[in-house]
Amino acid sequence: MNTQNKPILTVFTPTYNRIHTLPRVYESLLKQSNKDFIWLIVDDGSSDNTDELVKEWQKNDNGFEIQYVYKKNGGMHSAHNTAYDNIKTELNTCIDSDDAMGEEAVEKIISFWKKNGSDKYAGIIGLDADMNNKVIGKGFPEGLKVTTTTDYYANGGSGDKKMVYRTDVINKYPRYPEFEGEKFVPLGLLYDYELLVLDEILVNVEYQEDGSTKNMYSQYKRNPKGFRHARLYAMKHAQSLKRLFVVCMHYVSCSLFIKDWKFLKNSPKKLMTFLAIPFGIALNLFIRYKTK
Repeated sequence: MNTQNKPILTVFTPTYNRIHTLPRVYESLLKQSNKDFIWLIVDDGSSDNTDELVKEWQKNDNGFEIQYVYKKNGGMHSAHNTAYDNIKTELNTCIDSDDAMGEEAVEKIISFWKKNGSDKYAGIIGLDADMNNKVIGKGFPEGLKVTTTTDYYANGGSGDKKMVYRTDVINKYPRYPEFEGEKFVPLGLLYDYELLVLDEILVNVEYQEDGSTKNMYSQYKRNPKGFRHARLYAMKHAQSLKRLFVVCMHYVSCSLFIKDWKFLKNSPKKLMTFLAIPFGIALNLFIRYKTK
């Protein structure tokens, strides 16, 4: 699959004022025995001299190419859009600016894909772990070889997982929408594409106090259009009535934040949305209370 010594993998890192944590990503990449990758840093409008730090790294004999793209601050999803516009390798994966590439993760990804990958699969799903190598959420059921993200979570899976996508499949999808006045759209693609299961830790994560994960209620309230976009998409992919109901409940809540009183008419799942209205109102009030 890898011809003319062209790297097979792009590891991309969206970053915004993370000069204090970005070196951890860099050090973890230096430790990889397999350097058959490009590190693409997408700077989402940082003002902390991230560019100067990266320039110094680019001067080093790293064993891998470091690409740097600066853009106006627009949020994580817009940084993903910029990354996808610049990735040329067969595979790609995102490593956040406060995380670390797992031990031998690049070798695990590339050797696994070369052995098992094909056009039948959209990529690989692997494990996230904390900095002590404790798996985030649940692992994979024994013997699971192939899954979709929808199937995994619908069948009891939990916790963040690391996706390694084929770039050509990603590029079949429209980019994340960018709403005026908002800087967050929940990330998620390829719900129904099959992914090869790699039961290995690929990334070590640390959730920052000012990061998106730990401030989700505030993100929800500040970016209701982005969250509602994700709920509309999820409605079409929910594989159980329970999951559909939860999605509709969030759709109602987001619609109330943006004062869209025609949300029932605009819903692709009108009956379930109607049934979810009281619960969506309650969720909306709960989030307002939590973010006072």
